[in-house]
Amino acid sequence: MATVGTLQLSRISACLTVFLGVLNILKTGNCDEQVPLILWTSEGISLPSQSPPTAGHIIGQQQLASYLEKALNVGPRNVVLFLQDKMSIEDFTMYGGAFGNKQDSVFPNLESALTSSSSPLVLPAVSWPASNAVIGQLQDQLDTSPLYMDPETLSQLRLNASSPALLVFRLPYGIGADLMSAKEILSGNDEVIGQVLSTMKTQSVPYTAIYTALQPSREAASLSMEAGLGGGRSLLQARGGYRERERERERQRRIKERAGIYGPVEFKQEEETCILLWAKSLSVHILRSGRWEEHDLTPSTFGEGVSPKLHGSSCDKTKSRLVLNYENVLGHSSFKLIFAMSQRHYKVSARRWFTLDAVELEYDGTKATFNGSRNIYAPAEYSYRCESVTSFRWPLLVPRTSKDPANQWRVSFEDFQIQGFNLTGSEFSYASDCAGFFSPGIWMGLMTSLLMVLVLTYGLHMIMQLRTMDRFDDPKGPAISVPQTE
Repeated sequence: MATVGTLQLSRISACLTVFLGVLNILKTGNCDEQVPLILWTSEGISLPSQSPPTAGHIIGQQQLASYLEKALNVGPRNVVLFLQDKMSIEDFTMYGGAFGNKQDSVFPNLESALTSSSSPLVLPAVSWPASNAVIGQLQDQLDTSPLYMDPETLSQLRLNASSPALLVFRLPYGIGADLMSAKEILSGNDEVIGQVLSTMKTQSVPYTAIYTALQPSREAASLSMEAGLGGGRSLLQARGGYRERERERERQRRIKERAGIYGPVEFKQEEETCILLWAKSLSVHILRSGRWEEHDLTPSTFGEGVSPKLHGSSCDKTKSRLVLNYENVLGHSSFKLIFAMSQRHYKVSARRWFTLDAVELEYDGTKATFNGSRNIYAPAEYSYRCESVTSFRWPLLVPRTSKDPANQWRVSFEDFQIQGFNLTGSEFSYASDCAGFFSPGIWMGLMTSLLMVLVLTYGLHMIMQLRTMDRFDDPKGPAISVPQTE
């Protein structure tokens, strides 16, 4: 028994050492555009051993699909996906106790799950476009739609080991003025992981768990070799400018994101591009049993190697219609997202304008129509761009009628840009942004300035109304007599 206990302790220690060791080794690497991915199974379930990537190697979309396929072909097909908004390898090295300070680790539940699993898989560097498409890859391999859950509703769900399920738990991430906010958020996410795994354990259903993120949270500090060898003062100076470098890298990353990591959806007719569509995120929601269920269409629409089906699309000089065809969306075998546009000449402005007349959802013979012609328009020579186009939060899209099936749906497009006319090549024309000239900030500044001007005017008016005394009492002369009439 002592020998068996010693072997188990050795295996757990070796597993944890490998996990933290890989993270510690790769801390000095460049984590630009990379996120980690961790995969493990429930206690007592073994997976075939997969060789981890070499240090510094970046896992692409195809290689990630190979890792997932090998794991799901043999392992449990009830998949629990913890999808964090942002995460980088530095989050583990800074907050995971990788340097011996285990009491400060914010991942006790994650480490406990990894030590209890017989075959955990740690991929420290996955290209974040590949991690962004992990839901689509799991959906294809499991042949089921994802269920977006929270720990409270998981206990009400009854899972079956014989039927696959994809449970997605979205975890937040944010960095405030100090780094303590990130530590608190990661600690809260680890508690969610522990709560979910505890619920899965009570149901006695084997599962495969994955922990990854949509995009990196930060970039590695690029300290030069000269700064590292030039003495303590130069190293402290380099670290002192870390916050400024982080701000600059975040700004550059946003510029990259706005420029587009992936190309737009392009529809051609007679070898000429006539419709372009790009968005950072496309998602739809449906109301079922009093709860909104979400499906992200982005991985099936954009990305490296992704070719959306556009049959049914058309365009001419006055009307354009872009049809995106999908399968297995929120339980619907056939699903279409349609953008209907038109252009015409307006005499008042003496120019042509195009409008997004409608956004339509067609699923299993039913059509839900959102009207967008009142809010979404641009000059015919321009493209239209908006930071957020939704049907529920400051809506630009509204259901066509009160009885339309669109009232059971929500659509949300982030960083949305579309053009259906007057395209030259495969690039958007100048963008007409949806932001008005008088934004809330401008109105606030104008109202504040107006209030200050009014206060100043009132003060000057009161000062001008003051009158000085025109008679003075002389102590040596007779007293001044002021009649009551004065």
